Amino acid sequence: MELNQQKELFSKAYVRAVAAVAGFSIDLLELDFDSIDLQITAASGDGSVYFPELKLQLKCTSRDVIDGDYIRYPLKVKNYNDLRRNALVPRILVVVLVPENLEDWLQQSEAELCMRNCAYWMSLRGQTETQNIANVTVSLPRSNQFTVEALKSMIQRISEGSLP
Repeated sequence: MELNQQKELFSKAYVRAVAAVAGFSIDLLELDFDSIDLQITAASGDGSVYFPELKLQLKCTSRDVIDGDYIRYPLKVKNYNDLRRNALVPRILVVVLVPENLEDWLQQSEAELCMRNCAYWMSLRGQTETQNIANVTVSLPRSNQFTVEALKSMIQRISEGSLP
């Protein structure tokens, strides 16, 4: 299997683990024609929106993209434009950072399963149009870690009719 395929599978497993602990279901979309890899759905909702949903574009990289308080990730213009649009179901970009060495991505014992390193998220909704042709470097705040609590908060805000 190619390394990029392994990165794709690892990023999906990472998000699935977070969603499972948060108590949400994951839907794999048949085709990725609008830059969406997964959809997360809550079984209910405390707000005005019942069955709140969130769509995700997943990326995984072992490149050195940490720059101070930000993850600076070069996103293809097509993905950038798809994610910045005003869509009915909110969309976010999730970037999973992994170590350079494949063998360091996962450590397993009887006591724990450790996935390395971390995932970060950002909504690009409403971002300005770009004149770039190939890539747009997006700056994800390192404070936006894709955690169980962060996901629960996003789904709660969506159930209240707000954005992630």
